[in-house]
Amino acid sequence: MVKNPEWFDVIVTDNMFGDIITDLGAMIQGGMGIAAGGNINPKGLSMFEPIGGSAPKYTGKNMINPMAAICAGGMMLEHLGEDDSSRLLERAVIEVTTKHIKSLSAGKMGYTTSEVGDLVAKYVTTLQ
Repeated sequence: MVKNPEWFDVIVTDNMFGDIITDLGAMIQGGMGIAAGGNINPKGLSMFEPIGGSAPKYTGKNMINPMAAICAGGMMLEHLGEDDSSRLLERAVIEVTTKHIKSLSAGKMGYTTSEVGDLVAKYVTTLQ
């Protein structure tokens, strides 16, 4: 997976190994704080979440990159059949990450958490 991650579209595993693999996948794509994940249950409820651990040193500082949470919401929209909304959110994230954010790292984005969220929301409304 590290050498050729493009070989995999879907990986099915149990919870413990899934947790390890999601962390590995997050690091391959740029870091723990920007990866979105989905736990898909084809027979029931599914869950979508940002991948990453706790970051107590950033608590209350408005410095965390919110893209993982935003993209997890986009994955949920797609899973629910809201494909147009999911694509619109993805386009907004691409606009923000390519035109505004200096770094994907917490505290190095050039914007606060709230400001990044506001930029995504602005693009969602203007790209429609």
